[in-house]
Amino acid sequence: MLPENITAIVARNERWTGEAASEPYEAGWAREAVIFVRALKDPKGPQPQIHAEISPDGMRWLPEGTVAVMPTTRDGIAVLRVKHFGNWLRVTARFAEGSESTVLVTLHAKA
Repeated sequence: MLPENITAIVARNERWTGEAASEPYEAGWAREAVIFVRALKDPKGPQPQIHAEISPDGMRWLPEGTVAVMPTTRDGIAVLRVKHFGNWLRVTARFAEGSESTVLVTLHAKA
């Protein structure tokens, strides 16, 4: 039997500043997920950490613990690998004033 896999685009060509988050994705059927964050343009200012967050209902969010640094160059990619996440996933970042990044965020889930 082949494993079930899916790729979901949860942020496309979005300009992230201030408090930023991807769209939540319901992946309770999956046993693991890999999230890629790609900078589509040259980022401005210092780039923050990105955090994986989990939720029981898609509305109330908790830090999952997986952290990476936002890409610092155009076409740079950051990756977060997540297991044991319950049902809902998203990524967040907190940008300093004057900092920003235009991103493509994809979530790859495997049953």
